[in-house]
Amino acid sequence: MSQVKLQPKKKYGHIDGCVRCGRKRGIVRKYGLHLCRQCFRETARQLGFEKYS
Repeated sequence: MSQVKLQPKKKYGHIDGCVRCGRKRGIVRKYGLHLCRQCFRETARQLGFEKYS
């Protein structure tokens, strides 16, 4: 029997979730945060973000 070679997994199309709660939608990836928008709102002050509006 010949051994089957596995193809490398694709690097596109994969959705990383929020690192805090695991939610897949509404991810803030800017600055490498990877938080959903709800978790971002809860932790923004601790991270040093200020609300301007």
